[in-house]
Amino acid sequence: MSILQNLEFIKKQIPENVKLVCVSKFHPNEAILEAYSAGERVFGESKVQEMCGKYETLPKDIEWHFIGHLQTNKIKYIVPFVSLIHGVDSFKLLTEIDKQAAKIGKKVNCLLQVHIATEETKFGFSEEELVEMEKIRECTNLRTDGDGNIYRR
Repeated sequence: MSILQNLEFIKKQIPENVKLVCVSKFHPNEAILEAYSAGERVFGESKVQEMCGKYETLPKDIEWHFIGHLQTNKIKYIVPFVSLIHGVDSFKLLTEIDKQAAKIGKKVNCLLQVHIATEETKFGFSEEELVEMEKIRECTNLRTDGDGNIYRR
């Protein structure tokens, strides 16, 4: 089945209000361009270096999502063009994303990853950390909009 056929099949299965993120990690630009030609504009990558290379060579109207585990020292490379970071798993990481985005006058949307498993190898915020973060947010200029996004006042 071709990429176009796969996309057509998937789109028939999901509700209209669901945003499809085409996970393009480990796929060549040619495959991404095939999905792009089929009308897709949202792509997800899990490696910073691979994402940066693809950003440089592919159309600029692509909405990039970072979907992997992100290290704080690599945030600065993707902040200029990333639209959404999935799975932010620590307050340190969230703070660094905010810091790097503020340097260029940008806001980067993030999804928080919550650690609900008992496995030590998994990442994410604990319930206690989420409660503490809410307390910090209430005492600072951070606010939440109607969609639950956190922003600086």
